[in-house]
Amino acid sequence: MSREECAVTEALVAHMWPADHLGASGVDLGIAHFIDRQLAGAFGRGDRLYLNAPFRKGKPEHGYQLAFTPEGWYKAGIAALTRHCMDAHGKPFDQLSAQEREAVLIQASTGKATSGLDLAAWFNGLFYPLFVQGAFSDPIYGGNRGKAAWKMIGYPGLPAFYSRDIVNFRASAIRNRDTPMSIQDFPRPWSRSKNVKS
Repeated sequence: MSREECAVTEALVAHMWPADHLGASGVDLGIAHFIDRQLAGAFGRGDRLYLNAPFRKGKPEHGYQLAFTPEGWYKAGIAALTRHCMDAHGKPFDQLSAQEREAVLIQASTGKATSGLDLAAWFNGLFYPLFVQGAFSDPIYGGNRGKAAWKMIGYPGLPAFYSRDIVNFRASAIRNRDTPMSIQDFPRPWSRSKNVKS
């Protein structure tokens, strides 16, 4: 991402997950970092997506129907959002007040923002899913720093395989909710055992 794209991304994340008495902002939580890493990797390059012409208009239930890679779509969406903000307010998203940001996000997410790109599809189909994934994914991927989001909602992390206990533990606290475990907290199968002789 360019410096301007990073500024808009961090402003979006900070507005949608503000710091409060419950915890840090979305930027401090690493959501913007997660988004940047995802777009720089295989997902952002469009691995396993059909990206060759001809392109026909599809229905929403047909899934991803664009010639863009996800990274290209993200950049196009940030540019369209910036154009909309410049037209409506004379400044980019990261320089808007909280009230102006809220108004722009409502317009963008509901299809009322016009800027040459379907911002509602971009926001709801790409940005918001990445935002949620960055907030609640395993910290190994760059977001959810310190497992803060997991601790906030009482999610135990990787050991959340209590499907057989749903009835038994309904309406009671989840075990290990105060000490969630990430992928990094488990022993690696490739690490050497103490009992193995070299």
